[in-house]
Amino acid sequence: MRTLVREIINLENKKVELMGWVATRRDHGKLIFIDLRDRSGVIQAVFLPKPEELHALADKLRSEWVVKLKGKVAKRPENMVNKEIETGEFEIQAEGLEIINESEALPIAIDTNGYEIGEDSRMKYRYLDLRRERLNKNIKIRAKIEKLIRDFLTEKEFVEIETPILGKSTPEGARDYLVPSRLEPGRFYALPQAPQQYKQLLMVAGIERYFQIARCFRDEDTRGDRQPEFTQLDMEMSFVEREDVMCLNEELLIKLVKELMPEKKIQEIPFPRLSYKDAMEKYDTDRPDLRKDKNDPNLLAFCWVIDFPFFKKSDGGWTFTHNPFSAPKPEYIEFLLRQESISEILAGQYDIILNGFEIGGGSIRNHKPEALKAVFKIMGFTDERVKENFGHMLEAFKYGAPPHGGIAWGLDRLIALLQDEPNIREVIAFPKTGDGGDLMMGAPSDVESEQLKELHIKVVNDEKTKK
Repeated sequence: MRTLVREIINLENKKVELMGWVATRRDHGKLIFIDLRDRSGVIQAVFLPKPEELHALADKLRSEWVVKLKGKVAKRPENMVNKEIETGEFEIQAEGLEIINESEALPIAIDTNGYEIGEDSRMKYRYLDLRRERLNKNIKIRAKIEKLIRDFLTEKEFVEIETPILGKSTPEGARDYLVPSRLEPGRFYALPQAPQQYKQLLMVAGIERYFQIARCFRDEDTRGDRQPEFTQLDMEMSFVEREDVMCLNEELLIKLVKELMPEKKIQEIPFPRLSYKDAMEKYDTDRPDLRKDKNDPNLLAFCWVIDFPFFKKSDGGWTFTHNPFSAPKPEYIEFLLRQESISEILAGQYDIILNGFEIGGGSIRNHKPEALKAVFKIMGFTDERVKENFGHMLEAFKYGAPPHGGIAWGLDRLIALLQDEPNIREVIAFPKTGDGGDLMMGAPSDVESEQLKELHIKVVNDEKTKK
């Protein structure tokens, strides 16, 4: 029966069977040492000159071969203890060895932090890149963060619900990824930029408290460390005011840091709050970095930015600053309905900022048809366009829609900041490159002409299209 590496600290003088990868191999005279790695840690194993067959087999071992090792757990000599690892006081005195699978020489090094290796190589061989300790740790802490979030929200009576990936294309601030319909030629689904409309419809459905760790898709131009697909913590609550949403999220963030990142220090609790106007006047940004010591990587300065303008000028007209489903602050509702003093309308929106980065944003929503219609009127939408794009929302709001509000965290960004990583690609298992490519799978790629024919699609002026 297999024993994990971490378990051997309680098995002195016991015989064990381990399985994993050869991390390193060293010859010391007639002794052969290997470091064996599995998901739980690393342990040293020693092969003596006899039995000769076992020694000869161990002599063949190379880095990253997959093996099964049998042996006895023993204490290392005092001067050979490795205090850097949990199992450093012990070693395995090898008694049996099976080579399960060999490995060719790796095309990239995995025994370093990886920052010195070009992105193209790391992305092409991502399944090897993930073996390095730093990335392995990032992926595991990500799983712990998601579990804590699920446990916390479930205890608060939130219901985790998956929303559709194939939806309708609507103007929500970014370019959609479109999916052609084979059964309805010339018509398209859109991948969700966010579950915004679905989560509001869940409030109409009487769910009251929803959350989802959601995949989102935005076809945006290359910039910084954006990804074409990313992950949000998405949540929505009925019968709440702004304060309810902000306080619950603040409680969750504090719990997350204290339980999973005890080495980190939150600079100020409760989180400070700044109006958009004050933030811009004082810091010239709506994402201020409030750290008192910016050289301290373990210092976390959270803050809320509130009271955003609802609308901003765009191409001679008006567009929303966050999303069109936000509600104005109560004192501005008449301005919205009358479509006057538009530049003065403040929205019930709130952003959560960490060390100069926006990690989440949300708002109290419009839940009455006339208020949502007014938003689109201000943006210059015709009645026909409003009905075409958002008629389903307006219809739903006619049937007893509760007041509601929510927020979405950029989960990749939050984890990257907590792990002191320079970009979100370091905390995503299989990210795209900066220009949206998947070098490992070779995507985006050409497709067979027959596939295009089935979808009634013709690629124009593209010599790469297969004939």
